[in-house]
Amino acid sequence: MRYEKVNLYAHFSVERPEGALGELTCWYTETSPKVSVSRRRPAVLILPGGAYTWTSPREAEPVALRFAARGWAAFALDYSCAPLSFPVSLREAALAMRYIRENAQAMEIDPHMVAAMGFSAGGHLCGTLGTMWDAPEVADLAPAGMVRPDALGLCYPVAVSWGRTHEKSFENITAGDKGLWERLSLDALVRPDMPPVFLWHTRNDGAVPCRNSLELACAMEKAGVDFAMHVYRSGCHGLSTADEMVYPVGGVPETSWDVSGWLDAMLRFFRDCGLVIRDGGES
Repeated sequence: MRYEKVNLYAHFSVERPEGALGELTCWYTETSPKVSVSRRRPAVLILPGGAYTWTSPREAEPVALRFAARGWAAFALDYSCAPLSFPVSLREAALAMRYIRENAQAMEIDPHMVAAMGFSAGGHLCGTLGTMWDAPEVADLAPAGMVRPDALGLCYPVAVSWGRTHEKSFENITAGDKGLWERLSLDALVRPDMPPVFLWHTRNDGAVPCRNSLELACAMEKAGVDFAMHVYRSGCHGLSTADEMVYPVGGVPETSWDVSGWLDAMLRFFRDCGLVIRDGGES
């Protein structure tokens, strides 16, 4: 397996805001010629959570390695957080999508099978990427078709800016601009041509209320978006893979029995959307 780190600002010669991060970590496999000389794999861009205050490592490498074990190429973005605000992190996510697709052939990736997924505040960023790929804020970075993910995975996302939500995330991403609070509520950004969405939450999430996902699902249903939603009965916020890869031995939080199956369910959803390993030439 190949492992690389890429500073997206330096790679693309894009002006870097003071204090910005924009570092992409890459995991991808080179297929043996004895297996296939024409293999193309799906890829996933992972956007960790952290309330737009930091990016949680528990929701980056452990998730990437799970995807890599199933034959996917995986990429985790260490994006910029407060005091930097919108649209810095969205621009970095757009550059990450451009990097993956521009280097798809060298990394044996099908550029038409690139999903994005995010956790908590990273779920919000993923949602903006999946609805604002053609927004003016990213139009100078890449063609819209290069930015738009082919599928989305939203894990206990900070989704709505009104009512019971995670106010700290919206304070950070908007720098307190109340106009942006309204604009960046994902339910208001939903559009019929957004990618298909896999969405999951736990009913008793104490940090980001489950209503975030419920309201987003209602908006997607109204718009006719293809989506699947799983609300698990019990589990705390920030579960990530919900196992000892991300918690101390013996210290995994108690959850309902089915929570740990979220990643396999997401992979099945992505597969049903056409994101599968293929042999037989370029797409």
